Amino acid sequence: MPARILFYICLVWMVSFACTPRSTNSKPFTNQPVSHTLLDSPMPNKSFMEKTEAEWKKILTPEQYEVTRKKGTERAFTGQFWNHKEKGNYKCVCCGSELFKSKTKYDSGCGWPSFYAPADDKIIREATDNTYGMVRVEVMCDNCGAHLGHVFEDGPSEHGGLRYCINSASLTFEKDSTGK
Repeated sequence: MPARILFYICLVWMVSFACTPRSTNSKPFTNQPVSHTLLDSPMPNKSFMEKTEAEWKKILTPEQYEVTRKKGTERAFTGQFWNHKEKGNYKCVCCGSELFKSKTKYDSGCGWPSFYAPADDKIIREATDNTYGMVRVEVMCDNCGAHLGHVFEDGPSEHGGLRYCINSASLTFEKDSTGK
């Protein structure tokens, strides 16, 4: 019995450690919604959103579907892009919209791809997320409504202090052929 209790204590510690930022140039995590403008308005009526659940299931892998359409989360340190270093653009797996540029990606130590800014402020939709007993800010693709992850106020202060914590399963990557 004590081994089982020790196992659960270690498991809780590891999960909390994985979700804690390691940047020395960031604000402490406050578990509060970010202070920039929060857009809780409904998603625009786009043709991509007219797909049925069956159509989404046909074009997405089971993990991509769970994350983007059902607001799931992949496990930390398991996604394709959490430690990805190539230069290029990260796009929405559902509609292909450019979401983030590699030049804004940084290692926050949380186990998911982290960015300090979207490619364009107009492509990211935000909404308050009160699930799991926390208040967070969910980020979604403004074009198709895909759940991407969350944004926190513990990012690099020299870049505005935001950390967009994004699921790899919600992204594709287009390598920059110019080398920039």
